[in-house]
Amino acid sequence: MTATLLACGIDPQKSIIFQQSTVSRHTELAWTLGCMLTMKKLALLPQFKEKSETLKNIPVGLYIYPVLQSADILLYKATDVPVGKDQLQHLHLAQHLVHFFNGKYGDTFPVPNPLINESSGSVKSLKDPSKKMSKSNNEKKSLIRLIDEPEIIKKTIKKAVTDFTSEITYEPSSRPGVSNLVMIHSRMLEKSPEVICKEAQGLNTVQYKSLVTDVIIEKLTPIRQEYMRLMSAPDYVNSVLKNGSLRALPLADQCWLEVREKVGFSGGMLR
Repeated sequence: MTATLLACGIDPQKSIIFQQSTVSRHTELAWTLGCMLTMKKLALLPQFKEKSETLKNIPVGLYIYPVLQSADILLYKATDVPVGKDQLQHLHLAQHLVHFFNGKYGDTFPVPNPLINESSGSVKSLKDPSKKMSKSNNEKKSLIRLIDEPEIIKKTIKKAVTDFTSEITYEPSSRPGVSNLVMIHSRMLEKSPEVICKEAQGLNTVQYKSLVTDVIIEKLTPIRQEYMRLMSAPDYVNSVLKNGSLRALPLADQCWLEVREKVGFSGGMLR
């Protein structure tokens, strides 16, 4: 994960990249926030409802991980959070906790605002465009990974779901498969779906898949190459995580000390 973030261009000098488990304040704040929520409220979150339907035995972690997400946000008093529309309800949970905590203990946390790219839709599964593209999907041909080799990308796009109409159009409701490819294409080139469709006039879906494949490979190859370079330099990647933890710890400690005093916890030296 760290190597992928760095390969995509995240600058560790400008951004704090660290392993969450090295900063215990995340789980401590999550426990505190969890005591301010009801089981009913957590059970209503759409992500929980969707994933729990496929499980015979529902783990506690699935139930409470939105609380940990809220702690991740509030611990650093984030004001703006990049979020997909499918995760918006979880940010609303964080906002709810801010209002509850501030109302009971005084102003402590700012209300985090969602940063959503309204100009483009979400990328869908290549096998089932009614669902989002997700790395947790068991169907390997449903997604493109940032570090996939060109041959894998080619095979995956070739098997992507389309329809029986050869023309390339962007109609998410009636042509979700083709529209998903158009959306991916448009994001790769930073062009609107309408422009992409205009440029693809005269191509059938087989030809268009080949074009999309070439564009994806060209865009992702530098990322994959940098990822491979970083994976061959584990000491550097580990140093980024270590330095990130050292920068995150004082920020987390400062927030936790404030929360602890306001809630009324006693004892427990900062470490």
